[in-house]
Amino acid sequence: MAKVTNGAKNGDPIEIVNVQDDSRVYNLYESREKIYTRKVEGFYQRLRLFTGWPLLLGYFVLPWINLDGRQALFFDLPARKFHVMWLTFWPQDFTLLGWALMIAAFALFFVTTWVGRIWCGYSCPQTVWTAIYMWMEQAAEGSRNQRMKLDKMPWSINKLRKKVLKHCMWFGFALLTGGTFIGYFYGIREMVVDIATLQIGWLAVGWILFFAVATYINAGWLREQVCLHMCPYARFQAAMFDRNTLIVSYDTKRGEKRGPRRKSQKAEDHGLGDCIDCKLCVHVCPTGIDIREGLQYECIDCALCIDACDDVMDKMGYDRGLISYTTEAELEGEKPTIWRPKLIGYGLVTLVMAVAFAVTLILRVPLQLDVLRDRGALYQQRTDGWVQNIYTLKIINMDNADHQVTLTVSGLQGLEFEAPQDIKVLSGEVRDVPVIVKIDPELIKQTANKIYFEIKTDGDEPHQDKHESRFFGPLK
Repeated sequence: MAKVTNGAKNGDPIEIVNVQDDSRVYNLYESREKIYTRKVEGFYQRLRLFTGWPLLLGYFVLPWINLDGRQALFFDLPARKFHVMWLTFWPQDFTLLGWALMIAAFALFFVTTWVGRIWCGYSCPQTVWTAIYMWMEQAAEGSRNQRMKLDKMPWSINKLRKKVLKHCMWFGFALLTGGTFIGYFYGIREMVVDIATLQIGWLAVGWILFFAVATYINAGWLREQVCLHMCPYARFQAAMFDRNTLIVSYDTKRGEKRGPRRKSQKAEDHGLGDCIDCKLCVHVCPTGIDIREGLQYECIDCALCIDACDDVMDKMGYDRGLISYTTEAELEGEKPTIWRPKLIGYGLVTLVMAVAFAVTLILRVPLQLDVLRDRGALYQQRTDGWVQNIYTLKIINMDNADHQVTLTVSGLQGLEFEAPQDIKVLSGEVRDVPVIVKIDPELIKQTANKIYFEIKTDGDEPHQDKHESRFFGPLK
């Protein structure tokens, strides 16, 4: 009987052994090896400060900003209002959410085809929060070597103190993250007051703890496992790469053959390349890969290995760029092509959809009218000889203010209607208005006739909406 084993790792072939010939037991699942990252500084890490910190600060500061007397970003689920800066959206606007998600998807496709996974390396929340947690870990437990030694040491008061300090920092930041997230739905100021006065409900406390624990686990414990196994983007991003995609790459022609040497020694005298095999590029990688083995789906383009390698090249007196942002075409000595059909296609689709989305928002009317005709009968004969149809108007006020609505009906000469005189629609209300439309049958020339219902709000900036329907009369 044959047995499948995983006697190798890092992509090596699977080993198949015969149980009758070999009594060894193989574990099909390899346990996770903890990654101890090394601190590194450089150009790209300074650049990440301008991408990660705005996201981090925006997340925590934005709910405290007020616009027009309300929270700037507030998802009011009980009132079914979604306030995004100066705009207010309702459940009826969920099609706009679909548009926004499609625009974001195609924008991501465009950026990935052009410059690889820079979203993952510079602005992804998982990356930003993980970087914060790594910084806390370094502050509590020390450098990479110190952390490795600490984990191998037997438990002591000093080790317990450092571990408790780290996890307190981790969970404290997780609570701040979870509380801020719930503040987008609860109202951040009201939530803080309710917490301080112990008036907050257990449901809100439960959600805060849920997101705090999720943050603590994802950024503190799982880290690269989220990128490798939970994020679908890592799996399909290679389909958008081509020979001209800008990615983090190792120059094999220049770096090989690897080997250590003194600074005073010339690499060519020993048959060596520029790579001194210091493994710093591996030690700083948050996903634990060796970029020298070629393009791997685990790489998130964070450029930590570039900064580490450039620092070594400076110390050795070599040119920078052994590991760099480059393309497969450039590594093979070809001239890269920036604009290619796939990139242009993604860009055009993103641009067209973004323009259409912006125009829709600009022309968006916060007042909607829907007309439902009574289907119980085509028409009704009145005692005075006139013919009437009965309708129900659904008026949706998606504005932040209440409005008085004026109704008009047109389409047939001599048409009259009966409706409530005072039609006031509150903010966020969907009001049903019964309307009877009547006409002298002598004025009807056909059975089915087009008529139009139009509503208009009061105020200096009135809103209006128009809806077409049918008026039925006796056969001619």
